[in-house]
Amino acid sequence: MERKVLIVCSFVGFLGLLSAATGFGAEATRIKGSDVDTTDPSQCSYPRSPALGLGLTAAVSLMIAQITINVATGCICCRRGPHPSQSNWTIALVCFVVSWFTFVIAFLLLLTGAALNDQHGEESMYFGSYYCYVVKPGVFAGGAVLSLASVALGILYYLTLNSVKNNNSNLWGNSSGPHEGGIAMGQPQFPPPASQDPVFVHEDTYMRRQQIT
Repeated sequence: MERKVLIVCSFVGFLGLLSAATGFGAEATRIKGSDVDTTDPSQCSYPRSPALGLGLTAAVSLMIAQITINVATGCICCRRGPHPSQSNWTIALVCFVVSWFTFVIAFLLLLTGAALNDQHGEESMYFGSYYCYVVKPGVFAGGAVLSLASVALGILYYLTLNSVKNNNSNLWGNSSGPHEGGIAMGQPQFPPPASQDPVFVHEDTYMRRQQIT
């Protein structure tokens, strides 16, 4: 069980770090307003940028991490044992809810930023004038920070639920007393009487005893 927990936490942690790193990389390489060429007043010329691939990688890594931690944990509503620790259960539930909340926001930020960063030759009209749209600063960075928070909270509630499960297993395993492991078979206090071998009597002796009696 400990090996499984270590493998799951290591894999999910790696995906979380990968999502955060690629998210910050997308923030650093995103197309800025100064990078857009506006030689034609009604046409925006965007340069190529690795922010699209980095943003998609961050979003996919975060999604795989979230799926992995939830599959490994199982249904949180069905994991409550007969004698749960109220504090541990509350911590696990709060981490579960906040982890999904941060995951949704981070995933949308990374995916939307990647999609909006890949605009080529498109322009928008705002109050009668054209302008070239670029991804606002902090979109990818915010997604990267929230992805780290989501993965950290997911690992925390996974470890908390495992500790609750182990405590419940120990309670059930120690429910029987030390002398209830088996049924003691009583031994007879007195040994059975030893079987006596038959005594052979000579025929003449037997006849004389019959005449006397």
